[in-house]
Amino acid sequence: MSENTLLPSGRIDLGDGTLALGPLDGRYASVTAPLTNYLSEAALNRDRIHVEVEWFIYLCEHRVLPGLEPLSDEQKQGLRAIVTDFNADSVAELAEIEAVTVHDVKAVEYYIGRRLPALGLEHLVPLVHFGCTSEDINNLSYALGIKDAFENVWLPAAQNLVQVLLDLAEEGRNVPMLSRTHGQPATPSTLGKELGVLAWRLKRQIKHAQATEFLGKINGATGTYSAHYASVPTADWQQISRGFVEHLGLTWNPLTTQIESHDWQAELYSDIAHFNRVLHNLCTDVWSYISIGFFRQIPVAGATGSSTMPHKVNPIRFENAEANLELSNALLDSLASTLVTSRWQRDLTDSSAQRNIGVAFGHSVLAISNVVKGLQRLDIATDTISADLDANWEVLAEAIQMVMRAEAIAGVEGMENPYERLKELTRGHRVDAARLKEFVAGLGLSEQAAARLSELTPHTYIGVAPTLLDHAKNA
Repeated sequence: MSENTLLPSGRIDLGDGTLALGPLDGRYASVTAPLTNYLSEAALNRDRIHVEVEWFIYLCEHRVLPGLEPLSDEQKQGLRAIVTDFNADSVAELAEIEAVTVHDVKAVEYYIGRRLPALGLEHLVPLVHFGCTSEDINNLSYALGIKDAFENVWLPAAQNLVQVLLDLAEEGRNVPMLSRTHGQPATPSTLGKELGVLAWRLKRQIKHAQATEFLGKINGATGTYSAHYASVPTADWQQISRGFVEHLGLTWNPLTTQIESHDWQAELYSDIAHFNRVLHNLCTDVWSYISIGFFRQIPVAGATGSSTMPHKVNPIRFENAEANLELSNALLDSLASTLVTSRWQRDLTDSSAQRNIGVAFGHSVLAISNVVKGLQRLDIATDTISADLDANWEVLAEAIQMVMRAEAIAGVEGMENPYERLKELTRGHRVDAARLKEFVAGLGLSEQAAARLSELTPHTYIGVAPTLLDHAKNA
């Protein structure tokens, strides 16, 4: 970069090709870097080589074409080394080939062909990419990359998040708290149970995503095996196709156009997007609990909360996560709707769209990382939560009303219009413990009912909330 190179605006030109345009490869690269092993352009090319090499070996091992013989162990090892030795120099070489072919998959075919003579396989150069259209290679390569990214990066991050959330929920299992429906004081719960609701929802979406079938096909230019049967009519090409796809660890799609239909991708992205939306709900809830003082944030030593207000510890982890979840879902929703449509037997809209899969995953992984860090720096403010309950005795009106209804059904006299009587006492009014106990004492309840209500407080009116957390832990 030259210091004298200026933009029209007068600012120095920074575009030397080494700086990241997007935050996932720049500011947040340390978090999203593992995804580059599976969803980057380089990873896609490595996986293309992997598919091409395995197809080559598979055809030989099964003697699919006349004249083919199983390869020696050294030859198979040498072919697979083309994949395992893939590095930055390989990326550069592929780029040089593609500059001539102007076709990425054709460049992969030539890249492999260059290496066959060294393995004594120069006579089998025509076998590379045999019977394949580029989509045969691409759909399998994307499936492998997405499967690995999901299983090795996104899924462990999501499962770890749920565990961190459950740990915090366990800490709050027996911490009674005032609920708020429509933002107003409502029947108390426990902090653990409320966090457990979110954990249970997240676990459910993870299970949906784990049930994804990663489909693949290898059946030619329009999915008819026409070239295969024209060249080798005696082979059972459907069985060969199925065997190879399953050999790669994928599920065979038996009926496609030129492209694998991408329905499984849309299903996976919908599940991840739903997970993201539940996580977004968690962020807004926790942010709100921090705002009313139910959680205290543990400051990071040396960190600045606000550039001008020293007292502040801003809930930036949850705010950052919200934004990244929204960005991830914008892409996931677009991918899910775009990829399931292709004009007639093929168009290229999926090609451009799929290059953004890593970005969609990246924003989700970044959000998950931020939420984990945010949750790990929360301290339950039991004093604030307790004071909130003490200030809202009127929430016991529901319990008193239901006891009166039960008493009326049991034949106790004087239990008429319980809702209206409690409404008159509590609606729009603050009611302290003494006033509520006085009201209960004058109702004429049975001895047992009166005893139950006399012992009830906002702190104990939590039903079985502490035990409900077990549903989330055992899901």
